[in-house]
Amino acid sequence: MTTQTLEPATAVAGPNLGGKYLTFALGEESYAVDVRKVREIIRLTNITTVPQMPAFIRGVINLRGKIIPVIDLRLRFGLPTAATTDKTCIVVVQIQIGLNIRRETGLIVDNVEEVLNLTANDIEATPDFGSQVDTEYLLGMAKVKGVVKMLLDLDRVLGSEEAEALTQTATAN
Repeated sequence: MTTQTLEPATAVAGPNLGGKYLTFALGEESYAVDVRKVREIIRLTNITTVPQMPAFIRGVINLRGKIIPVIDLRLRFGLPTAATTDKTCIVVVQIQIGLNIRRETGLIVDNVEEVLNLTANDIEATPDFGSQVDTEYLLGMAKVKGVVKMLLDLDRVLGSEEAEALTQTATAN
């Protein structure tokens, strides 16, 4: 009987994931979002709190006359809070909530890094961490210059209850 050594399969997350991504940091970790979802990047500004919202929904801002809900991604992902620096900013993105609702939302990040052009070969499927870890909001993992960047599915960063709270936040003001 002979034994074979099988090479580990490198599962590519999908050929349609290639493209341009805006990368940003939360602590020591690096994340990326499809640049087509990014509307603008602004300095951290005064945020008006809205009562009875989940802790990670920091409130709303007035962006040129439009009320934009703001999410603290550190809190959303269960990371420890960090001191605000001059690099802390809000990335305004458009997310899909439900079937036909698109909402501009601000994401507080520690700092914006760069825009990368990723190919399908740069992206691998999200590893299976078991049933205890929710990775539904991750599209995949990109390897860039020896650093792993987690590709976020912005439409899934919020669960259905949180999306409802986000919609209420925007309409309450």
